[in-house]
Amino acid sequence: MNPELIIFDCDGVLIDSEGVASTIIAQELTSLGWPMDATASMSLFMGMSITDMEPIIETHLNRKLPPNWRPDLAEKLVIALGTQSKLIPGAEKMLMEVTARGIDWRIASNSSDEEMAVKFARTGLTTLTQGRAHSAASVIALGGRAKPAPDVFLAAAASANTPPNRCIVLEDSPLGVTAAVAAGMTCYGFAPHGSGAALLAAGAHKIFTRLDEILGVFA
Repeated sequence: MNPELIIFDCDGVLIDSEGVASTIIAQELTSLGWPMDATASMSLFMGMSITDMEPIIETHLNRKLPPNWRPDLAEKLVIALGTQSKLIPGAEKMLMEVTARGIDWRIASNSSDEEMAVKFARTGLTTLTQGRAHSAASVIALGGRAKPAPDVFLAAAASANTPPNRCIVLEDSPLGVTAAVAAGMTCYGFAPHGSGAALLAAGAHKIFTRLDEILGVFA
């Protein structure tokens, strides 16, 4: 029996933006007294919302962050992502093929709505993704939680009136896989440059190295 809905993560699956965000975050933390490079930033915070990053940073620094830290970081991320984001190879072609086949799909991301908007504008995906993107910020505003909680995936499924067990997810981070599994969805890991072992350990059903492999799930 075919699934009814594909839910894609955004960063690292459709948009090549994790390196950009990790560089900005590393610069910010270094300026606060936590020396860090982009590689360490990505390792620590890949797929994590700013909301969930904040207590980790405060614990390490042993002090509260400035009151304006979160909005200031969010603004810097929007500016950088709006000028430096790129498409993951094959992303637009795959989304167009999914749409042409009549397969319903959504995007569920820990990125903010503003971040996704500038990334889609930068990469030419605005029209294709219109009305399909769900952010952690939107579910947090309604009392929900970001990934690794399942809330953003459940919101995406609800928007399509699709039961969670009829959804499949494509994720590139263990945190995202954990969220999809918690939502009761079958999650496929996307690991174009590695083994995907961490994704499998988090509960991914199978590892794909190309985006178009998701089409093989449908008969």
